[in-house]
Amino acid sequence: MATVYVLPGEPFEKAYKRFKKLCEKEGIFTEIKRHEYYEKPSEKRKRKMLAARKRLIKALKKRGLLPSKGKKKKKK
Repeated sequence: MATVYVLPGEPFEKAYKRFKKLCEKEGIFTEIKRHEYYEKPSEKRKRKMLAARKRLIKALKKRGLLPSKGKKKKKK
């Protein structure tokens, strides 16, 4: 749980900004968005598979085993 202690004489806006940053760091906002609607188990599996595929492609591009998107070379 995100807890922010307001210091004496500290403006509310500054404490609120720290609170938002802490919530973002802990992933509270993404958790709330994910639980906003019911997600069927098949949709959950599909989302996880797409995320895993995206991580794999990113790792392969980083190692140079997969060409990255960019300008295509013209054949002469």
